[in-house]
Amino acid sequence: MKERNSTVISEPRNIGSYIGGAILLLICALKLHTLLKRRHDTLLCTACSFLFIGGCQMILAAPDSIAGLNRFTGITNVSAPVTYSVVIALAGNTLALILNWRPAPPGQARRITRLCVTVSALGIVTIVVLFWAGDAPVEQVTLFDVYYANTPYIREMIVTYLTAQGAAMMSASTWCRRWSKDVGVHGSLRAGLQVLAFAFLVIVCHDVTRLVAVAARWAGRDLDFLVGEVTAQSGPPIALLGAIGFTLPLAGPRVARTTRALRHLRQLAPLWRALRQVPTPGALRASLPWWRTPPAVLLTARKTALYDALLALAPYYDPAVREAAYQAALQTSDKAYAEATADAAMILIARERQRVSPAQVQDVAHAPTRSTQDLVLLSQALASPVLSSLASQSVPLKKAALHE
Repeated sequence: MKERNSTVISEPRNIGSYIGGAILLLICALKLHTLLKRRHDTLLCTACSFLFIGGCQMILAAPDSIAGLNRFTGITNVSAPVTYSVVIALAGNTLALILNWRPAPPGQARRITRLCVTVSALGIVTIVVLFWAGDAPVEQVTLFDVYYANTPYIREMIVTYLTAQGAAMMSASTWCRRWSKDVGVHGSLRAGLQVLAFAFLVIVCHDVTRLVAVAARWAGRDLDFLVGEVTAQSGPPIALLGAIGFTLPLAGPRVARTTRALRHLRQLAPLWRALRQVPTPGALRASLPWWRTPPAVLLTARKTALYDALLALAPYYDPAVREAAYQAALQTSDKAYAEATADAAMILIARERQRVSPAQVQDVAHAPTRSTQDLVLLSQALASPVLSSLASQSVPLKKAALHE
C-alpha cells in the first residue's frame, strides 16, 4: 500500500489544541492554592490532576508539538508513546475523578483510586516497552496509527492505547449514565452527568473509528481518512463537551440562585418603587450599586429595606381602608390575592398619611394581625384594578396611586 506523508500540519488544530490546553492548565494553576491547603482532599487532588493531564494532552496532541518533541529529543516518533501514555493517564484519572465525585465510603473511593492509578501505570509501562521494542524510523505526525499498523510491537502499542482508553471511557460513560438516574440526582448535576456520558461515548466512537482504520491496514485496505480527517477533527468538540459536563454541576446551582434572585428583584420592583422613599428611623440602608453587587446580596438588602419600610408605616395603617379594599378585591380575586390587594391599599394610604401628617398615627392595637410576608404577591397586587377603583373614592389613595 502506498505510504503517505502526514507531516502537513493543520494550523486550526494547533490553535484549538493550544487554546484548550492553556485554559485547562490555567484553571489548574488557579486551584493550586486551594490544593495546598487541602492536600488530603482526594476529590480535589483528582480534579486538579485531571485538569493538568488534560491540558498536557491537548497541547501534546497539536501537530506542531508532535513534530517539535521529535526534533527536541532527536528520537523519531517519540511523541507517539508520550502522547499515548498521557492518554492512558487521563483515562485512569477520569475514572478516579468520577468515583471520588460520586458519594461513596472514603475507604472504597481510595481503594478504587489506587486501582485506577496502578492499572494506568501498567498501561504506560507497556506503551513505553512496546515502543522501544519496535521500529518506527519514518516520522508520522497525523497518520502514525495507520502508517505503523503492521509494524511488530508498534502495532501492539497502538492497539493497547486505543483499547485501554476505549474501555475506560465506556466505563465512565456507563457510570455517569447510571448515576444520573439516581433518585437524589437532579437539576444541573443530572444535566452535567448526561453530557459527560455522551462525551465519553463520543471518545469510545473515536477509538473504535481509529481501530477500524488500523484493522483495514491489516486487511490490506486503505481507510486512512478515518484517522487523518474524521477523528483528527473530534478533539475540540470532545474537549468542549467534557468542559460543559464538568462545569454544569459546579456552576449550575450558582447560576440558578442568581437567576432566582434576579427574577425576585424584578418582581419586587413595583413595591420597591413605592416604598423606597419611606423614612425608616433607626434602620440603616447601605448603598449597594447594582453593577458590582451580587444579585443575592442585593435581594437580601432590598427585602430588609422593604420590611423596615412596612414596619415604619405600621402606626399609620388604617384597618377600615384594608377591609374596604378586601371586600372589593374579593369579588374578582381569590382570598390570597384579595388580602394582598387590601394590604397594598392600606400601605399606600399609610405612606401618604406619613408624608402629609406624620404626627397623626392610628391605634396600632387595631392594626391587622396578618403580617405581609409574601412581598412578591404584595408587589404584584399594586397593579390590581381595585386600587384604581378605590383611588377615585379616596383622595389620599388617589394621591398615592398617582405617586406610583
